[in-house]
Amino acid sequence: MPLLKTIADWRPRTPFYYGWLILAMSAVGTYAATGATQLVFGGVQNFIFEDMGWERSTIAYAVTAGTWASGLLTPFVGRLADRYGPRGLMPLAAFIAGLCFFAIAGIQAVWQFYAAYIVARAIANPMLVGVVPRTAAVNFFSRRRNLALGISAMARPFGGAINIQIFSLIALASSWRTAFQVQGAISLLIVIPLLLIMRRHPADIGLRPDGASASPAARRRSASASASNPALSDSDDSQPAPRRESDWSAGEAARTSAFWLIVTAEALIILTSGTINFQVVPYLRDVGVSPAAAAAALSLSSLLGSLGNPFWGWLSDLFSPRRLALIILAISGLAVSLFIVVPEGRLSLFVVILYGTLAGGLNILGHMMIAQYFGRASFGSITGLMGPFQTGALGFGPTFGALLFRITGGYRAIYLYGVLSYILALGCILAARQPNRRTSSSGRG
Repeated sequence: MPLLKTIADWRPRTPFYYGWLILAMSAVGTYAATGATQLVFGGVQNFIFEDMGWERSTIAYAVTAGTWASGLLTPFVGRLADRYGPRGLMPLAAFIAGLCFFAIAGIQAVWQFYAAYIVARAIANPMLVGVVPRTAAVNFFSRRRNLALGISAMARPFGGAINIQIFSLIALASSWRTAFQVQGAISLLIVIPLLLIMRRHPADIGLRPDGASASPAARRRSASASASNPALSDSDDSQPAPRRESDWSAGEAARTSAFWLIVTAEALIILTSGTINFQVVPYLRDVGVSPAAAAAALSLSSLLGSLGNPFWGWLSDLFSPRRLALIILAISGLAVSLFIVVPEGRLSLFVVILYGTLAGGLNILGHMMIAQYFGRASFGSITGLMGPFQTGALGFGPTFGALLFRITGGYRAIYLYGVLSYILALGCILAARQPNRRTSSSGRG
């Protein structure tokens, strides 16, 4: 037993704040999960449905079902993230996802694909992409919280952009089945590193958020507080807290109009990106762009959009995530409108890249607002409540786009919807002002 405890307590000693290693390892876990994301499937779906003889809607329905399943699990995962942290959840998710990727590589029927994909998506999305790594980022950072969230948000589109190219290259050189076997091997290989490196709170390793060291006495008090109440695990009176804020419970946050306005805006934003991005490659193919160029455009747009996330996070720490959300929503709506007015052809490649670059930061600014408005003690639980609405919208995106295309016979309706959706989301963010806890409490009384 002492040996097991020694192994459990071991962690690498770093010359920099351990929170940065947490972000890096979270990004590795997120990369493994991108094999089941809409972004990657949107970029490689042609390899699958052309080989299997399926319609494009077959894969779109599976993506919708898997994303909705992940949404149903997200509130539960959010509570687990607050209580236990990423150390147990992320390795388990990587293991399950790895097995599912190997199963997808061997499918012979539609039901087999649905079963393997839905499980991979349902487990990997909240545990490796969404609520768990973001909760870890919020727990380990305070002054630089939005920067940390921006880096965390960068991992999915950045990893997905790389994975689209890797999947495509392997599929062209061998087959799409081989690509999923490689993804499965990567997922299984990172299980042990996730288990060794990830931690729930900085107090678990004698640190404060942003890297301030805790005294031995404070460390003992923090460990005692952590055992009785995880939300207090990094309280420490040896040094002033990096950021003073009011911590709301999930129930308190859910009784504010600001929370629901943010949820509505996030759902509209995610539905729009899911609808447009999943149709980008088929759209470019239909206007005469080669398969390689179409996949490259989607990959580059995602890559550039992801690289902007840390920049938006840095600006949010200096100014306000709400103000930035309003600005980016406005310019993203203008970018979508270009799809309507730009003639179809190779110029469409540049519109795709411009849209992805501008809109890439929208999916994280709502979480930054949640952290600012409601604190970090229940961040996992609060964002877990958002999960069904976000993933519901994300899952419906591919199907919604396929239906609009089928009904109208073109892509114009998709882009008109996108412009309207961003206008509605902008109105929601404009109305979502920071709630006053006393006012909210008195209003409930």
